[in-house]
Amino acid sequence: MAKSGPALFLGLELATDQLRATIVDENLDLVGVEAIDFDSELSEYQTQGGIFTTPGDAYTTPVDMWVKALDFLLEKVGRNHDASRIKAIGGSAQSALVWWKPTVAFPTLDSRLPLHNQLSPHAFALANTPVAQDTFSHTHALSLEAALGGPDQMAARVGTSASPSLVAAQLIRVREASPDVWGRTGRVQMASAFLASLLAGTWVGMNEAEACTTGLWQYTSGGQGHWDDEVIALVAGSPEEARRVRSWLGDVDVSGGGRRIAVVSKYMQERYGLEPDTIISPFTADYLSTYLSLVPSPSDAVLAFGPMDFLLTSAPHYLPTRLYNVFPHPAQDQGEKRKYIVMLTSRNADVPRTLVRDMYTKSWSAFDRLVSVVPPGGSIGLDDKLFSFWLLQGDSYPLAHVKGIYRFETGIKVNEFRDLRANPRCLVESQILSFRVRWARTAATGVLGAAAGRARGAGAYAAQRTTNAPGAASAIGLTFDPYDPSALPSRVLATGAAVNFPSVAQLAAEVLNAPVFLPATQLESAQTAPHRNAPAPGVPGRAALGGAYIARWVWGRERGIGRGSFEEEVRRLLGKRWLATGGKPPRASVLAPAAAASSGGARGFGATVFEEDEDGLDDEDTGRARTATGSSGATGVSTTPGTGASTPAQTSTAFTTPDLGGASPAQEAANGSAALVAVQALPTADTEAQLGLAKVAEPDTDAFMAYAAIVPEYCRLEGMLVKGLV
Repeated sequence: MAKSGPALFLGLELATDQLRATIVDENLDLVGVEAIDFDSELSEYQTQGGIFTTPGDAYTTPVDMWVKALDFLLEKVGRNHDASRIKAIGGSAQSALVWWKPTVAFPTLDSRLPLHNQLSPHAFALANTPVAQDTFSHTHALSLEAALGGPDQMAARVGTSASPSLVAAQLIRVREASPDVWGRTGRVQMASAFLASLLAGTWVGMNEAEACTTGLWQYTSGGQGHWDDEVIALVAGSPEEARRVRSWLGDVDVSGGGRRIAVVSKYMQERYGLEPDTIISPFTADYLSTYLSLVPSPSDAVLAFGPMDFLLTSAPHYLPTRLYNVFPHPAQDQGEKRKYIVMLTSRNADVPRTLVRDMYTKSWSAFDRLVSVVPPGGSIGLDDKLFSFWLLQGDSYPLAHVKGIYRFETGIKVNEFRDLRANPRCLVESQILSFRVRWARTAATGVLGAAAGRARGAGAYAAQRTTNAPGAASAIGLTFDPYDPSALPSRVLATGAAVNFPSVAQLAAEVLNAPVFLPATQLESAQTAPHRNAPAPGVPGRAALGGAYIARWVWGRERGIGRGSFEEEVRRLLGKRWLATGGKPPRASVLAPAAAASSGGARGFGATVFEEDEDGLDDEDTGRARTATGSSGATGVSTTPGTGASTPAQTSTAFTTPDLGGASPAQEAANGSAALVAVQALPTADTEAQLGLAKVAEPDTDAFMAYAAIVPEYCRLEGMLVKGLV
């Protein structure tokens, strides 16, 4: 029998390094946070950052570890909270496949035993499955793209061009490299659907948004999507195997996410105290759940830094091209007008940032300082800007065939910059400029529509048109005017450890010409764990919070108390809570303020931290260039014969352990280097504060125009790399 008390809503997040839970009440107030850290709490699996790494850019994780983590997490939830008050559960997971052995019905479970004792490892055809960081299937993705006629034809057909973690490519890889695994497989599930199935005790299909990223799903703007049998036949290798693969994939949830998909199983009721009517709302990908947790407006961009960097925004149209991924919004009612989300990604994210830190600085605080003090473009002059491209892993279009480290000075490829201190700034500039250019190209397709607010700054743009001659950009093939701010987002909502650095937050504001906001939850976490993508203890994960919000929305709709779309309902509930508390921002942590401020640091997204005193750096005056002596190998890089591309001289832990290990602030101080001072909140309007956002950086028109001036050269150099001319 359920105990009395307010209704609670549970959000789960299967991340790379942790399984997280966040609990909110009916008003979306934060009630509880729990987590299972794979490395420390399930150390018997011997993962690093929750993954195994092997040569060839292969990143895998044990599925058994996920199952055991769910056992332990639900035990924590039941021990610390009243599980009988949980009315709905939502969730998300990293992009990964679970390979089941043949079974018609979901395995019958005995509530006297833990899940992992009954499912693992005998239930799974592949014990260690590739995760989102894995790029071992890149060549398979490119071969499938070629078979479908190229990136444009593939995108027009299945909504995406080749990418290293494409589900279709992973299927080809297993068929060709592991025929024993292929032969004993009876079903494959996305990790999000797998997690939902464990709760429901029955098979749960993936949602349509994730289906659109597999390379196997044909979606139409009318919403009548289906598995593409011809593409499945290419993947499977024969008509007979194609029928098997089609049966593995199962059905797709095309409801839009506005209804329950199941209720919790009898096993979950008996073992963990959940009520029989506890509903399960649709689960989705972690990056989509993070996006939803921020309730962005149509003209916002969500910029997520991490092992992979993401830039997401809303779109009113379904116009697939090779420039981006576009998929249906994962939380909308079938009666609503269709909404979509556009996503740009970069795999070359935390790994290059960590490598540059290891090669050129002694701590993250020194990295942040160099990004801050080095001039835009790496030099004070107007015509001698520096550019670098750190492409350490196979990436998506247009850089799918490019790999290596490339630096350019005065338009000429060099092995190393004359001023070594320019490397951190030039790297981060390149990463953000890439998104700025790709966003503008995306906007030029019309997929983003004419969202209100994107015309901010038009006056400054008009004043600069004649001086900067933006029309000259078309002469080198640009499809957009780099001086036009109307093609850029009105706000940037950022997450991830890199944006905890004040220099990175400010750089994003200047390049994208928009104020940068952080979730207050991340700002709270950054004060004790500024280097780490995972939240500090007591701070909710954003994707877990998004899952809890979806659970509350679906539950409210079923009871007839929900109003409008997902975003409208979340804003209404947060606004109601804001008024009821007299303008008090939402809780950012379950810890008391004093406890939150004194909690210990955590591992960061770097792999190692130099122990020397940071004062050993050269003078901050960037006019005093530090000249490299000897060959490029002196800086930790060497030149691959015949390619001209710089590559690491020796294996770095940054390549095999992304999002691992930097020092905490206390450890940095003990090592003799100044601890990183995390980004701080600026005065924030009530509109953002009631949504749990805090402003951390403001745009600067002069800085934006300075970056606009170097966009054409950036695009020219990128084009040379794409064409293999350097």
